[in-house]
Parts: sequence; structure tokens; C-alpha cells
Amino acid sequence: MAISNKIKGFLANASFIRKMFEEGERLRKIYGPEHVYDYTLGNPDLEPPAAFKEELKKLALAPVPGMHRYMSNAGYSETRRAVADALAKRTGLPFSENNIIMTCGAGGALNVVLKTLLDPGDEVVLISPFFVEYKFYIDNHGGLFKIAPSAQDFQLDLDSISATITPRTRAVLINSPNNPTGVIYSGDSLAALGTLLEAKEKLTGQPIYVISDEPYAKIVYDGIKLPSVFKHIKNSIVVTSHSKDLALPGERIGYIAFSPRIGDGALLEEGLIFCNRTLGFVNAPALMQRLVTGLQEESVNIQEYQEKRDILFNSLTELGFEMIKPRGAFYLFPKSPLPDDVEFIRKAQKYNLLLVPGSGFGRPGYFRMAYCIDKQIILNSLPAFKALAAELGMTR
Repeated sequence: MAISNKIKGFLANASFIRKMFEEGERLRKIYGPEHVYDYTLGNPDLEPPAAFKEELKKLALAPVPGMHRYMSNAGYSETRRAVADALAKRTGLPFSENNIIMTCGAGGALNVVLKTLLDPGDEVVLISPFFVEYKFYIDNHGGLFKIAPSAQDFQLDLDSISATITPRTRAVLINSPNNPTGVIYSGDSLAALGTLLEAKEKLTGQPIYVISDEPYAKIVYDGIKLPSVFKHIKNSIVVTSHSKDLALPGERIGYIAFSPRIGDGALLEEGLIFCNRTLGFVNAPALMQRLVTGLQEESVNIQEYQEKRDILFNSLTELGFEMIKPRGAFYLFPKSPLPDDVEFIRKAQKYNLLLVPGSGFGRPGYFRMAYCIDKQIILNSLPAFKALAAELGMTR
């Protein structure tokens, strides 16, 4: 036995996106990259904004002595203050650097939070559809996940969430803008969730945290303003990264921010710092911390993503595909024209269309498309979608 049976099982259940990526590599060698339409990976295709490049250039030309050494496990004070100041401005709450822990991306942040909060057997509620890695992150720390399906429009279903909460529930993990749907949870629904959890807390006698995963917080369309979980829910913790807003996924720079309204925040801060260190992250990358300190209000050009969304949404709905129009992130989550979403994905492959089945995100009967790819590839793919729709008898 080279690896554990547990990990063997996880690999069998979590390998579809990787298999599709490998299939894309194979097809590109045969047909050329311009004739393979790979919508599988949420890997931003935009370059970091000019302000990031200027900061990088300045630091390279005038390096700070000791800039590559260890610092506090929580991160540089100046970086944490910059994040806290930006959050205070957006929310009106008294954030300080003590509410911020710099992390190795949002994935690192989630693992740190879960390690800090969970005892073995504690439960975390997931809202389906959800990012597939959540299940494994929870398992990493001895937790169990419970699934609460969202409503038909992918908004929070409070009855579903309420029915899923038990005395072992420690947290509800949400993601807005959502991967894979692009849906943004409304302020009213967040407020209702906060009210529900306060009532449940009185019954269980312990806090139930809302962990909000927000790497797409600045990728929002149509003039919509993202509602703040901090404004609506007392026991709220945000995990995020600069992977999407600054197009830095490979640099693994993010942070944890917990609400100043959380009781015993000093103990929570101490626990988060301890877990950041002992999980082996030690600290967030030093160079990236320095670079993002002054870039908290910067982002990539969101209009480029919105243009790609509109091309695909308009083209696919004209062909008969049904979907909720995404208001953020860079994903579409249409209904599968076939009851079996995996069968539909396989049919799409005949046209060099690489998609991901919704069953991988806890919502069978749908499929995900990541449109953070070159616009020309999107345009090239439209005849393939038309041919696929014709084969399935969808053409209007």
C-alpha cells in the first residue's frame, strides 16, 4: 500500500477536474490550443494591475534589509493594519490589526480557521453547490460536513440550513460571489442567516460561526455592491486571497479577518496565530505581504470578465441552455440538457468542449464553466456549442 486507503478514496472522488485538465493537454497537442475549449479551471487569465508591477519594481530596485526573514506568524503589522483600515472603511466596524492574520492564500486561511475551531466530530454546514475542496479541508481537522442545498435560484435556503444544524454544528461555510454559480447572497439573506444562527446558539449554548470564503469579493458585475457579512452576522470570519482581484493565484497571499464583535477575540486571534504556525504555513510569503500592503483598493479590470460573461450567457441562452445569470466571480453554472451531467460532459468532449459536471460540486444536473480564459477561445467555442446543442435537439 503506497498511500492510505482514505486518500485513495478521496482521489477517486476528486479527480474529475484533473482528468479534464489532462484531457485538455492531450487534445491541444492534437488539434492546437485554438481549437480546444477548456472551461475547467478557475485560473485567472488577466495579468496583475499596473500598480502591483510598480510596487514590485520599486522593491526590487530598493530592497528592504531583512525583507526575506521571518516575521510574526500573524504577518507584518503594517500589512495587517492596511487590511484592517480597508475593512473598517467598508463596514464601519472598528477593525484593527489584531483582527487580521495574513495567510498562504484563502485555502491556507480556511485550514487555519477550521483547525482553530473544530474538535473531532464537530460539524460544518456546506451550502450546495460548493467548492469541492471544502469537504477535504473539513476532514483535515477531524470535522464532518453536512450539506444544506441552496434554493433553486442558488440563494441561501434558511429552512434547509436550519434543518441541517445540530448540537455539534460549529460553523456554516458560505462563498459569495459563489463558485460555481456566480451568485451573490443578498444582504437580506445574510441578515436572516444571522438571526437564525443567534436563535440556534441559544439552544446549543455555543457560538456558530459563519465562515465566508470571499476570493471573488471584488469581481462583481452590473454595478452591484457586495453585501458585507460583517455587517449582518456577529460571529463572522472572512477568509480571502488576492488570487483573483490582483490575479496572483500562484503567489498564495491571503488573510483571515474576524469580526470585532466576536466574543473573546483575543483568544481567537491567539488560536489562529498558533494554527498558522503549527500547520506548517509558518507565515504568509514575506515579499507578497509587502507588495499587497498598499494595494487593498486595487483590482484587475473587472469589465474584461463581464464582457466574457455576457458573450457566453447571451450565446448559450439563445441556444436553449438554462442558467441563472452570474453577478460575480467568473463561472457559469447552466443546467445540463441531459439528466446525467457526466454523460453530457462526455458528449461535449466530442466537440473539444471541456466542462465540469455539477455533481462534483454537490449539485447534480448542472455543469460548470470557468470563463477566465482568452476571449478568442470563447468566440472560437461558440460553433462547437451550437453543434452540441443541435445534436441534443436543443436548437430553437
